[in-house]
This record gives sequence, C-alpha cells and structure tokens, in this order.
Amino acid sequence: MTTPSGQGQRQGQGRREAVEEQDPGLAAIMSERRQLINLAYRLLGSLADAEDVVQETYTRWYAMSRQEQDAIVSPGAWLTKVAGRICLNLLGSARVRRETYVGEWIPEPLPDPAEWNTGAAGGAGGDPADRITLDESVTMAFLVLFESMTPAERVAFVLHDVFRYPFAEVAEIVGRSPAACRQLASSARRRVTAARAGASPDAARQARVVQRFKAAWETQDIEALIGLLDPAALAVSDGGGRAIARLLPLQGAEPIAHLYLMVARLAPPRAILERTVNGLPGLAVESGGRIETVFSFRVDEHDRITHIWAVRNPDKLLPWQVP
Repeated sequence: MTTPSGQGQRQGQGRREAVEEQDPGLAAIMSERRQLINLAYRLLGSLADAEDVVQETYTRWYAMSRQEQDAIVSPGAWLTKVAGRICLNLLGSARVRRETYVGEWIPEPLPDPAEWNTGAAGGAGGDPADRITLDESVTMAFLVLFESMTPAERVAFVLHDVFRYPFAEVAEIVGRSPAACRQLASSARRRVTAARAGASPDAARQARVVQRFKAAWETQDIEALIGLLDPAALAVSDGGGRAIARLLPLQGAEPIAHLYLMVARLAPPRAILERTVNGLPGLAVESGGRIETVFSFRVDEHDRITHIWAVRNPDKLLPWQVP
C-alpha cells in the first residue's frame, strides 16, 4: 500500500526530475546540497543554521545571471567557497550570541533516521538530518571540541582534514595564506589528537555501557551509576531557557549519580529509549509522546563514562519529534 508520505516523496522527486530535464545544469548544482549541509553542520553545530546557510548559498547562486553562472568553471567549488565564508562569518558572531544564551550551549543532536518509522524524515522534502553523513567528525565529542577552536581553526581543519580540500582553496575561504591555513589546521589537529586519547573507539562497547547506565538509572541503583562514571565525569545540560536544565556543568561521579537519581524519583512517567545520537549509542527520553531530552556520552577505554551531554532545548530537538 502506498502511504501519503510515500506518494509525496515520489511526487516531489518527479517534480525535481522534470525541472532537471528542462535545465540539466540544475542537477549538478543541486547535487552539491548534501555536501554543503554536511559541511555547514560540522562548522556550526546547528542543523537549523546549516540549512539556512545552504539556502543563502543557493540564493546567491540564483541571484547571478545565466552568463555569470556559465562563467564559473566549478560550480561545486564556488558553492563550497560561499557556504564556507557564510559559516565563518556566523562563527564570528556566534561567540557574541552565546554570551546571552541561557546556560550551557550544546550542538544540536542528530537522530539516525533508520531508527524512526515516521517523522520529519518521512516528509516529501526529507529532513536535513537525513542528509548528514554520520562519521567521527560529527560525534558530539568532536562538535563540542570544535566549539573550543577559533572560527578560522575550525574552518581550516574541517575543510582540509575532514573534506580534503587543498590549503590553496581553504585559503580563499578563510582569507589567509595557504601557509597560515596549514598552521591553523595543525593547531586544531593537535587538539583533536589530545581529545582522542583515552576514548573508546568501539561503538559496541559504548552501547553496552550506555545500556548499563540506562538500567541503573531506571532501577535507581545509585552504586551502579557511580561505578559507571569516571570519578571526574562531567555532565552538561542545555535548556536554552526553554526547558529546565542546570545552568552550569556538574562534575564528579557521585554528584552526577545523585542528580540522576533525583530526576528519576521526581520526573513524571517517561520512557528511556536507546537511540543513536550523532552516530554513537545514546539515549532519548520520551514523555507524553514527545522526545524531551537527548543524551550523548563519551566513554573511555576503561568503559567509564567521562562526559554526558543532555540537550533539552526543544528548538534543538525538532528532528527527533514524531508527529
């Protein structure tokens, strides 16, 4: 049986194919969209902002005359350059915006569309989250690390080390010499190497740790929770002033375990679901038919949880909601 969403997807695809037959060049231009979304999300840590960047990039393309477009040897490179520059400008202003953000700011968590039967990803146009390639560079630990870099470091590293752009092209986007961009990427790479040290690279091992954490939380086993946490573990929550959340990070296995135990005792009935978050095992808390919190974890080589990131800001959880 054909579902309404399936009909919408096929109708939307048919319209795109018809337009591309009339303008073959459009197919090449639109084929860059996934690459641009992937780039912008890694640079900005926000799916909504990434979509805005891509829209603005295409707006600038179509603002040019056909003659100006035809004169561009590599439209894909042109689109990447424009998107990169827009992201660089946004990163510069983001630091100012974060100063007025209520509480801690955490990048938007991404769901794995394969784990959902319906929802935003099933719409006719598809959801931007469905176009993000889930690899190491998009894990929550990486995105949080990117936040500690300067905008130029972040752009140089992501473009060169993740997307393999030569430094000559990176320099055109960043507005510095290739040698300077090489130094920026090298500085960022040292941070990444240091952050990788001691982390468990095995998703299956992380899944087992997260499952044990979920079981201990549901049974309110305080000793088990403490045992799963590194003594210096850090828990960060992001409510953005739109949901109840701690304004400051909480450090230490015992304080974190007691906080989660209190939440388990006082919270209304809800379900704790095992979900893939930014490509790694995590948890999502569902209450009243809506996802209200998404948890990401960093697990070390000793199967201890060193970081917990809890996103509660509803504006950042829209891709997680099933209508």
